[in-house]
Amino acid sequence: MKRIVITILVIALAGGAIAWILSSNKKKNAAKTALVAQGGGAVSVRIATVKRAPIDLDFSANGIFVPHQELNFLSENAGRVSRIFVEEGDRVSKGQVLARIDAEIINTDKETAEATLQNAIRDEARYSSAFTTGGVTQQQLDQAKLAVENARLRLQSASRKVSDANIKSPINGIVNKKYIEVGAFVTAQGTQMFELVDVSKLKLKVNANESQVANLKVGDIVQIKSNVFPADNYSGKITFIAAKADNSLNFPVEIEVANNGKHDIKAGMYGTAIFKFPNQAPALTIPRGSFVGSVSSNQIFVLENGKAKVRKVISGRIIGDNVEIIEGLKEGETVITSGQINLVEGSDVVPVK
Repeated sequence: MKRIVITILVIALAGGAIAWILSSNKKKNAAKTALVAQGGGAVSVRIATVKRAPIDLDFSANGIFVPHQELNFLSENAGRVSRIFVEEGDRVSKGQVLARIDAEIINTDKETAEATLQNAIRDEARYSSAFTTGGVTQQQLDQAKLAVENARLRLQSASRKVSDANIKSPINGIVNKKYIEVGAFVTAQGTQMFELVDVSKLKLKVNANESQVANLKVGDIVQIKSNVFPADNYSGKITFIAAKADNSLNFPVEIEVANNGKHDIKAGMYGTAIFKFPNQAPALTIPRGSFVGSVSSNQIFVLENGKAKVRKVISGRIIGDNVEIIEGLKEGETVITSGQINLVEGSDVVPVK
């Protein structure tokens, strides 16, 4: 019984929704019919006057601050952590020792490499002496010299590993995370040890569309605002502009910001880049909706003596809801901004408010 009641209710609701949609469509069609009727048989359109207006290129873009440098520090040698010299939040400088790996096995390898090198050097000396008396061939002497070079390279590699037992910071920054403890065993395949970040400088990553990015270049100075410190003013410099748009047809832009304001900005905070440009000379503009199809079609309708005339134009910059016209129109002419779908060359039209 409950299922029957639920089914009846669902059918009733669906019927009501369909009736509402049909009624809404009927009202829209009636409005369109009334609009056309105002023209007394001619196509009713909306119009705008071509005018020369000042161009404002200023814009702002929101983004996220990221560290100037960020490094997940990995181990290069296998061994057990014997000491750790830093904690999370500590500031470190480049070359500072962060931790030490037990180097017992590594030292043994170095000592073996040193002994091998000394033996190779003595063998080379004996072969050189014997070669002067004809006791050995040139090939044997060359092999002895090669053995010395190979032993020297093995010692160099072993010495480097001993040096790497002291884990040193490769950058100036802050220890954001510590992943190891004393006694932990790390591998030569790269155990994660520390996360280091440098926030003395930050990068604000924002996006700009094609008309905005056309006015930007690397090296431009940009005003920066932090959302959490709105009273502070920061200055940034554009360091990167993508050569290719992303999937949303925007161009990623990176702005380097010195973190030297009254308050320290944290990586991950939101910021706003304010792009300002010199005043531009006034230019001819028309509403974006004047174009047939899209701006890229470069085709519009103008109103001449009550008739629609097709006009080819050359468009320039898109500035908000308006488009700059480089060629094809004169100031004071009238363009049709809506109703183009019903127009052909020479159609009778009548403007409506």
